[in-house]
Amino acid sequence: MGSIYDRADIYDLLEDEYRYNVYRRHWETLLKNRQIETFLDVSIGSGSVTLPVTDLGVRLSGSDLSEVMLWKCREKADAKNLSLELACCDFRTVSEHFSGKYDCVASTGNSLPYVSNEDVCKTLEQMDLLVKPGGYLYFDVRNWDKILRERQRFYLYNPFFDGDTRINLIQVWDYNEDESMTFHLLYTFEKENRIFQNEKFEEHYIPVRRKLLLSKLQEMGYEEIETMNFPVGISNISVDDTDWYCVMARKP
Repeated sequence: MGSIYDRADIYDLLEDEYRYNVYRRHWETLLKNRQIETFLDVSIGSGSVTLPVTDLGVRLSGSDLSEVMLWKCREKADAKNLSLELACCDFRTVSEHFSGKYDCVASTGNSLPYVSNEDVCKTLEQMDLLVKPGGYLYFDVRNWDKILRERQRFYLYNPFFDGDTRINLIQVWDYNEDESMTFHLLYTFEKENRIFQNEKFEEHYIPVRRKLLLSKLQEMGYEEIETMNFPVGISNISVDDTDWYCVMARKP
């Protein structure tokens, strides 16, 4: 079964002006009082999460493993008259593909758990190599501690629309014997009370606990480590109970 990241047209159906503005406010809050002019997202995808930083005068670069998603990101950047430096690469070797250093290096979109916990640590080291002294390392991920604690099976989204087509999305989560997880994504498309199309995708994850991530940042010498709900300001739920969180830390 295919990956949603091979279908940027479907992946981006959830995106709209409201979500764009939520992400913009997220970055506006995080970047306030921080000197961040250059920003690298090592899992930029179609750009949905980090393109809004460009509205704040930040120069954005990015990388991703999916050429399909990068093509979509370039298309969005062109529509905003932006010139982005983009590279198709594995974030486990990202330092080999960018020569400069950045005020902030990020991994967005719950991308880190696509690799083993050991490789997550290697990826954070690779990201660190591209962070300027005094700069920041950032990532956002699902709350895997909560997922493993509650063992939720079904994850439902509110219906959304593309023109006069109603779209429903449900995820079914399998907890595998090897401690990995498989997410099954089912999209159904409706018109006039009839489903006329459905699309199915599978994503494979290796849960990563918050303690490991924060410990790795401390091991690398990072300071001012902040853990917040993602997107920032959208909810007052505690980080322990939120579905998704982000971490930002400063390099000495």
